[in-house]
Amino acid sequence: MGANLEIIRATYEGSSEDNGRNLLAALAPDATWTEAEGFPYAGTYVGPKSIVAGVFHRLGTEWIGYRADVHTYMEDGDRVAAFGVYSGTYKATGKSMTASFAHLYEVRDGKIASMVQYVDSHMVMKALNTD
Repeated sequence: MGANLEIIRATYEGSSEDNGRNLLAALAPDATWTEAEGFPYAGTYVGPKSIVAGVFHRLGTEWIGYRADVHTYMEDGDRVAAFGVYSGTYKATGKSMTASFAHLYEVRDGKIASMVQYVDSHMVMKALNTD
């Protein structure tokens, strides 16, 4: 296992607090974080403060038991992919979901330079729908 893979792994496989702390420590100051089109937090966030506010704070306050469980990692040089399943219950509707995802990271100089999310956003959006 390479060093880049270990950096990414450390952001998924501990407690929520450990994962968050490890992610903040691993993000480059100018890191870009792209949430997929059709996902509730779609868009590109730049820098740790923007990433936390635009994505992780919202996940932590709008969902109950939100998780990203990785089942497979792949490393190719500076790129690391994580494949897994999201799960959680959306507080406003009380609806739960599970959705497959892939995250593609680029690591430069031991820091996460970028992440791009690919997700079955339909399954997530069903949990947000009040119908």
